[in-house]
Amino acid sequence: MPPVLYAHPFSSYCQKVLIALYENETPFDYRILGPDDPAAGAELAALWPMKRFPVLVDGGETVIESSIIIEHLMLKRPGPRRLLPEDPAAALEARKMDRFFDIYVMTPMQKVVGDSLRPEASRDPYGVGEARAMLDTAYRWLDGVMAARDWGAGGDFSLADCAAAPALFYADWVHPIGEDFASVRAYRRRLLARPSFARAVDEARPFRPLFPLGAPDRD
Repeated sequence: MPPVLYAHPFSSYCQKVLIALYENETPFDYRILGPDDPAAGAELAALWPMKRFPVLVDGGETVIESSIIIEHLMLKRPGPRRLLPEDPAAALEARKMDRFFDIYVMTPMQKVVGDSLRPEASRDPYGVGEARAMLDTAYRWLDGVMAARDWGAGGDFSLADCAAAPALFYADWVHPIGEDFASVRAYRRRLLARPSFARAVDEARPFRPLFPLGAPDRD
């Protein structure tokens, strides 16, 4: 039986896993979370009390966290595209860059978005300023790295790029990547042109009006 993915198309971490699935054309059952299917939400809560998604159920095993889900797919549902290199040093680089995009791009981006959802009196302008500063630092560091690379880990498309695509996609909406960071901007364009990510972006288009800061009229 195919694995079951509990996810939402507009979620950055869900898109990360969807890219991996689409890269290898891995069959799966898609349980889209939301008001149109309350049963899916109840199933998610029973599987994972934290109620965070994505969650993958495969052969009776519940797999949490996007990076772990992708590595699980590599082990249990391998396809023609290896998303983690066989060489241990190259695999370590892919994991390092995966962590970079999750921690230093995705996390501060989500801080800015999350703060906009708070009541006015409970907002954290100081924390938002810190998050924006972290994004600028991340863009600057990444620009130097990507000046000599086509893909996030330096070789073929990998786990690192599954993380980078939604992270940079939404980060540029929240805190635009400056003109000075030409290598990062070019990398983001390459990611958007990748068929697996382009599919994930298209599937999420109907939900753009929900973006708290207002989705730009591009991408």
